[in-house]
Amino acid sequence: MIFLRCHIHEALKSEYVMVDDPLVLWKALCERYNHQKTVILLRARYEWTHLSFQDFKSVSEYNSAMHRITFLMKLCGENIYEEDMIEKTLSTFHASIVLMQQQYRHSGFTKYSELVSYLLLAEQNNELLLKNHQSRPIGSAPFPEVNVASQEVNATSSHGSTHRRG
Repeated sequence: MIFLRCHIHEALKSEYVMVDDPLVLWKALCERYNHQKTVILLRARYEWTHLSFQDFKSVSEYNSAMHRITFLMKLCGENIYEEDMIEKTLSTFHASIVLMQQQYRHSGFTKYSELVSYLLLAEQNNELLLKNHQSRPIGSAPFPEVNVASQEVNATSSHGSTHRRG
């Protein structure tokens, strides 16, 4: 009872201060808040139904949403399995990357965390490729190296000074 009273919200403490039996307190709180599971579960199911990999800017954002939703569903007694999480992720890829989706399916992931690791790595590699492309687009000539240019300048100036002396 001491533990419950230490961790109960202040507004509830004053309301249930006279209750001495932990079972009575527990039943009263269940009666008052038991409907929350139903509300939370309905919202979590709705979010699960509408969860789509293509709606997120990054794999990390999607992964966070996936874990938040599955946690809420598990909290309400509804289990989401690894296979469900993998299928949800792969089936909601954007249509433009169907080839990647098929490759990931054929990889035979059995753990959602393994799939996410591969997706994070692919995302990081894509970002690196885009940065390289933006720094020097295809077909543009590389910048001349400073050392090569300075060697040419030194060679020209030394030849010019030799000719002046002569």
